[in-house]
Amino acid sequence: MRRAATDAVLLVMFLLELGVIAGAAWWGFTLPAGPLTRAAAGVLAPAVFIAMWALFGAAADARFPLTGGWRVALECVWFGGGAIAWAVAWHPLAGIAFAGVWAVNALARVLTQGTLTVRMSPREKAIARELDREDEGR
Repeated sequence: MRRAATDAVLLVMFLLELGVIAGAAWWGFTLPAGPLTRAAAGVLAPAVFIAMWALFGAAADARFPLTGGWRVALECVWFGGGAIAWAVAWHPLAGIAFAGVWAVNALARVLTQGTLTVRMSPREKAIARELDREDEGR
């Protein structure tokens, strides 16, 4: 039962991550500006979010993984930025709903894993290492 709850929490986390990227892109592409500005913002806004997450937040392979208060700050900025993007690009209630789902998910991660940081089982870590080795061999 606990494993199913953890898997559900991680699935929602992944969908929220995709939601941040989609919200940033939608915000950029719907700016009240010229087409070139909209295209640039629609591509660059998600790229900035992706770079931030890859550097500091990704579970297994963040370049500079954050923990504790720094992780909380990162998630507030990252998911909060996604919520703001949804609120501005679509509707304020979309941003509020997005932030609410993130808050519930963050609480669920703390309750199921004891931390905001996504933890991988030893088996999952071994699989990730093997995949990394395969990628390096190509």
